[in-house]
Amino acid sequence: MAPQLQTILGWLDIAGLSVFAASGALAAARKRLDFVGACFFALVTATGGGTLRDVLIGAPIFWMHDPVPVILCLIVAVAAWAIPLRWWPERALDWFDAAGLAAYAVYGAAKALQFGIAPVSAATAGIITACLGGVIRDTIAGVPSVMMRHELYVTAALAAAASFVALMAAGVAQPWSAALGALLGFGLRGAAIRWHLSLPPHRGH
Repeated sequence: MAPQLQTILGWLDIAGLSVFAASGALAAARKRLDFVGACFFALVTATGGGTLRDVLIGAPIFWMHDPVPVILCLIVAVAAWAIPLRWWPERALDWFDAAGLAAYAVYGAAKALQFGIAPVSAATAGIITACLGGVIRDTIAGVPSVMMRHELYVTAALAAAASFVALMAAGVAQPWSAALGALLGFGLRGAAIRWHLSLPPHRGH
């Protein structure tokens, strides 16, 4: 792998871990849990999607072979939990989640490609990496899943992962592919948060 791509993917991995860990800790704080609960929420939110991705693509589970992701999640969790709730913007959790979604969609797709996964399946691995952690967080917290709010969510992850894979296939410089994919995913999810964008729902009977 090109050193430049390895660098930007490393930053996307750190960003995804950090912001998802922060969103998990913030969800725990809103439930008035202690700092141990915040650390648990941070860990499952930040590692849930990546764990399933690694199982599916046949990769060593990333946090089982390297303690750095766990340590980073714990540090972020304690820091986020310690900040009084009144200091957080109202939709801070949503914006943390948007940043993690975009970063992890690209990172997950890139890691799948590294392990020889076909492009379409690699993009799907990116979507799983990006979305599953937030679903686990909301399920454990007992709140409606972010995917049930009728705002673009999976679609934003799809845009990030698919555009990265497509740009790579088109021969665009690898760091640009990663950066543009992440920016597209974050921009689309951010627009959905700001203006409540959604796809047409099922019309029923």
